[in-house]
Amino acid sequence: MEHPYLFFGKFFELIGLGSFAHAYPHVIYSWVAMVILIVLGFLAAKGVSMIPTKGQNFFEIAVSGLEQFMVDITGEEGRQFFPIIATIFLYILLCNLMGLIPGFFPPTADLNTTLSMAIPVFIFTHAIGIRYHGTKYVKHFLGPVWWMAPLICIIELIGHFARILSLSFRLFGNMMGHELVVGILLALAGLFFAPLPIMVLGVLVALIQAFVFFMLSIMYFTGAMEEAH
Repeated sequence: MEHPYLFFGKFFELIGLGSFAHAYPHVIYSWVAMVILIVLGFLAAKGVSMIPTKGQNFFEIAVSGLEQFMVDITGEEGRQFFPIIATIFLYILLCNLMGLIPGFFPPTADLNTTLSMAIPVFIFTHAIGIRYHGTKYVKHFLGPVWWMAPLICIIELIGHFARILSLSFRLFGNMMGHELVVGILLALAGLFFAPLPIMVLGVLVALIQAFVFFMLSIMYFTGAMEEAH
């Protein structure tokens, strides 16, 4: 979907990189999201005090709630993996919300961005499995009946690789769909504020899609930590 105006696209045109900006807006706005998260993280860490402010209280409750949600699913051992999955959650949420800002493009509305998060989750899932079970992790792919192991292995491999498609296409499809709807409404009735209800709903969509990715990743991690049945 070609946007009529992208703020950083115009900026890159001014410095002679217009073709790159038009071809890869998801890359540029991914950089923007990363810079925003780094700056916010620095400011949040700098502002931590023994007597918390309202903002600190809010973020502590939000982060501890997400962490407890993960621990309830994975058990206490899953707490060590919270930083990576929480980072992915915050990154996806910010990327999703960027689509609601005029002149910004949500990186998650591009399949390359969602794949770049789904593939590391896939790799990390199996790294956890190997870490916890060593060579016995292969039992997760063989099933309980030895003579059906070849068939079960093929089915399990297909199922595990399908997780990449599940994570990436679900997020990409929802965010691209939202972008298309808002774009169509802006073109047809932008002067009458018709897109506003969809944009308000977009906040909920952005949060839900980030949480779904977060929850599915946790379930994959949990499955890798469990013993094969």
